[in-house]
Amino acid sequence: MRGYRRPDGRFGIRNHVLVLSSVGCANMVARRIAESVPGCVALENSKGCGQVGSGREIMRRCLLNLADNPNVYGTLVVGLGCETMKPYELAAAMREAGDKPVEVITIQDCGGTVAAIEEGVRLARGLAERAARVEREPMGLGDLVLGTNCGGSDATSGLAANPVIGRVSDAVVAAGGTVMLGETTELIGTEDILAARAATPEVAEDIYRIVHGLERSFTEAGVDVHGANPSPGNMAGGLSTLEEKALGGISKGGSSTIRQVVAYGERPSERGLVIMDTPGYDIESVSGMCAGGAQALIFSTGRGTPIGNPVMPVIKVTGNCETYARMPVNIDFDASGAVEGTSTIDELGAELLGLLERVANGEQPAAEALGMNDFSIFHNQELWCTCLP
Repeated sequence: MRGYRRPDGRFGIRNHVLVLSSVGCANMVARRIAESVPGCVALENSKGCGQVGSGREIMRRCLLNLADNPNVYGTLVVGLGCETMKPYELAAAMREAGDKPVEVITIQDCGGTVAAIEEGVRLARGLAERAARVEREPMGLGDLVLGTNCGGSDATSGLAANPVIGRVSDAVVAAGGTVMLGETTELIGTEDILAARAATPEVAEDIYRIVHGLERSFTEAGVDVHGANPSPGNMAGGLSTLEEKALGGISKGGSSTIRQVVAYGERPSERGLVIMDTPGYDIESVSGMCAGGAQALIFSTGRGTPIGNPVMPVIKVTGNCETYARMPVNIDFDASGAVEGTSTIDELGAELLGLLERVANGEQPAAEALGMNDFSIFHNQELWCTCLP
């Protein structure tokens, strides 16, 4: 594989200039700037103002870490100028944290929307010109941070798609890389299995803490998580309980030892299999893993889920042959052979690993080719109280 070496020694598999909105009021300006300059991607922020407590801390951590993602060459922060997530302070913190180029503008200081777009295009074009000079260099599988996620699961997800992803996860970990397993809602009922795979008693305690803490937060809020999970689509696809769904879901992480549990959007400090405390909502979960430094993500979907991400390629895998036939424009890999008996999990895992390597080298999976740029930072701190300090 070949990637873009960053100043800290990590490799990106994409070479984006990130146009990052610090607040929802600046989204249109950020989008127009990115659309005007080849090589740029816009990251539109639904919040960024009026946030307090853990919600503000989550937002700040994610915005800083998104600029730090290895797929990002440099960042243009676009703010309004009066928001809680102060754009100049944010840009200064990005510069202090690393050696990547960072520019910043605010709509108010530029004198309005049109002037801000013009200035932003000028700055973004300069970043893109510098990014274009960076060439790919050899990198190994161990240089990858791989995210994993489920969406629109059905019975074939746990039987085929997720175990196949698990084989890829084990290969990345064996090579010295990192794999993220998330969606804490969908770990409920499997915490004992996961804790038994923990590297240390402290990691096992963290696993219990995020799962049991989430259950308590739902109970204290008078919310029955089983009212939303499994979803109607999950049940129509043959899943009967949250525990059944979770048992299939955790197989995405393979069989490796769990080295660490990290907060939403936090960059892991350990290599190997890591659990990130993400919500079960797909777009927020994927966005958190992107903030945590994932260069790519493999996403299983039995029913068919089209989402992508602006910063990292998202590879779609299904174990349902009917879904693959119905949504070929959205699905990259058909793992249904494991259900039909025409292929083994190991054979399909090797094929999926080959696809991951090709994507790392520049091949576009469906969501990336279609321009799927779904993004949302989790900030519902009132109902979700399990984030690590």
